[in-house]
Amino acid sequence: MTRGTNVLSTAPEAQTSVRDLFRRGLVIPAHPLALTPGRTLDERRQRALTRYYIEAGAGGLAVGVHTTQFALHGTDLLPPVLELAARTAGEFEREVVLVAGTTGPTAQAVAEAELARSLGYHMALLSPYAELDEDALVERARAVGEVLPVIGFYLQPAVGGRPLSRDFWTRLASIESVVGIKVAPFDRYRTLDVLHGVVRAGRAGEVALYTGNDDHILADLITPHRVVVDGREVEVEFVGGLLGQWAVWVRRAVELLEEAGRARAGDDAATRRLLTLDGHLTDANAAIFDTANGFHGCIPGIHEILRRQGLLAGRWCLDPAEELSPGQLAEIDRVWAAYPWLRDDDFVAEGLARWLA
Repeated sequence: MTRGTNVLSTAPEAQTSVRDLFRRGLVIPAHPLALTPGRTLDERRQRALTRYYIEAGAGGLAVGVHTTQFALHGTDLLPPVLELAARTAGEFEREVVLVAGTTGPTAQAVAEAELARSLGYHMALLSPYAELDEDALVERARAVGEVLPVIGFYLQPAVGGRPLSRDFWTRLASIESVVGIKVAPFDRYRTLDVLHGVVRAGRAGEVALYTGNDDHILADLITPHRVVVDGREVEVEFVGGLLGQWAVWVRRAVELLEEAGRARAGDDAATRRLLTLDGHLTDANAAIFDTANGFHGCIPGIHEILRRQGLLAGRWCLDPAEELSPGQLAEIDRVWAAYPWLRDDDFVAEGLARWLA
């Protein structure tokens, strides 16, 4: 690890560079929360995770999001967790796009964005909030956008999201400060609502689409979507992924995104290979995210993979009741053995001591 360009710079030229990187497409892991057995922050392992992601080739980090545990918000843990990731990213020479998860009613979301900006974050991923109707959600996005560029977030209902109309996505994408959307409804119809909304807003070339559909990652990344609105056809594509699934096996995720770029450019062999791997990755995700039990064990499942690789010491979550579901561990054992080509165990083993130092 070397020190050089400070990723915490908020100068206009730095912001332009970061936005260009984001628009081109990146692997952005949804950063987990490393805890001790007493459920306090394990700073050593939290730093190790950040170092792992960056050395694996991730272009950004999303901190304070669902995978970091939404229960973090409103506690005194949020500021040090955000600060630690930003400071650790500053150890590296290359630019790292820092995305802060923001949530809650408008006042809370704006305050969290202000905190993130003070720590050098570049963008705010704005989680949905059930108490606000679509009009209020649009106004909340405008308010947060006055603090930091906004990434919209279509979160699946099983983990706290809600259905949102095609008109909502048109209105959200029309806001100039909205620079991207994480599309994660785990639903093809609702995914198309976002794509149509961005095209209707006339911002298909400006709003970067990131897949968060952990059940459809590679297919999202290789598919050129041709959206017809008012008689005109516009091609839109997912440029990268901002994913809980990409909190694990990140070196392979980077390689897969690179191969997806070749597939979109016309490499038919890459397309065929990724369509096969898409099923493998979805099967692995079903075990890790605990789809059989309504995603109850999603975060412990991610922790279990990182624990096996030595990055985490255990599966502890802020909520003691948040553990693997019955049968989930056996399913993780199954996919661990079935798909060794999805894992990056050798890469982690080589760097682990350095990241933990």
